[in-house]
Amino acid sequence: MTSHSLRSTAKRSIKHLAITAGLEAVALTGANRFAPAAAGRGVIFTLHHVRPERGFAFEPNRHLSITPDFLDQALTAAREAGLHPVPLEQLPERLRDASDTRRLFCVTLDDGYRDNAKYAAPVFRTHGVPYTIFVTPGFVERTRTMWWETAEALTRIADSFRFDFGGGMETVRIASSGQKWAAFERLAAFVQQADEDEAVAAIEHAARNCGVDGRQIVDDEIMTAAELRELTTSDPLARLGAHTLTHPNLARVDAERLRHELQQSAIRIADYCGCSPKTLAYPYGSRHAVGPREASAALESGYVAAVTTQPGVLGPASLDHLAALPRVSLNGHFQRKRYVRALVSGLPFRLM
Repeated sequence: MTSHSLRSTAKRSIKHLAITAGLEAVALTGANRFAPAAAGRGVIFTLHHVRPERGFAFEPNRHLSITPDFLDQALTAAREAGLHPVPLEQLPERLRDASDTRRLFCVTLDDGYRDNAKYAAPVFRTHGVPYTIFVTPGFVERTRTMWWETAEALTRIADSFRFDFGGGMETVRIASSGQKWAAFERLAAFVQQADEDEAVAAIEHAARNCGVDGRQIVDDEIMTAAELRELTTSDPLARLGAHTLTHPNLARVDAERLRHELQQSAIRIADYCGCSPKTLAYPYGSRHAVGPREASAALESGYVAAVTTQPGVLGPASLDHLAALPRVSLNGHFQRKRYVRALVSGLPFRLM
């Protein structure tokens, strides 16, 4: 294992241990009882995949996948904590209502995976919880690949691949687990550093040379327009939100493309389900992907609420930041009901 691989493995292990320790500390000590104000007005949960465990030894996107059983536990934990479920598009109105002092929770799912309908929707129906699926038309219409899914498949199955990270074409060896992790992280960093459209295409090309079809992954994983229409027609709890047209880091595109990504995604989604989405999830959603410019553009494009991936609970300032709301991720590495109780207490975010 190379020194880079060792550092990468150590960094991941330390981060995982630190998060686990924080969640356990809140969950096992009952510290939330002594700081109820930390819970604020509630939370917006972030999900991606909801499906049974796949059992892969190498799964760098595992944090984006939870099981249906854990989703059931999470919704139960939220209810037991006294949170009331509301659709995301109704959240601004509920927060403005001074007579409504209930703590609230919203559930959101990014990207439009087919397993959301197969495995997650029945759990939401059992609990009577509304949910919003954020849709990227580029995925739905099979014109854009999901680089993170393609990169995972590539690094899982291959022993090496050819790629130009900017210094000329090189052979990347990925025989060991450490090498696979290091390569996946290099590809992820490349997407955020290079022109994103070109980076996505380069990953798609390298994968195809190793027998991995990124377009087929999208076709296997993402709901079609007809499937989205069927879901929203048959399930009154289901809503669609926008996730931009092609899933770029919006902070890295020019003003014209920013408006195009926000406005055209809403138009396409309205074609799918018959109504224009009122909510938006920013791709990536970090501080490096969302700023005042993107938030202003979201409001100007007609969205009543827009969510980031920046962790936190809803609070008094949320009404002033409806275009940059925090979310709480239900992470595939931390699938314990007690961890959900810790997260909705808000205390882990005070410790971060």
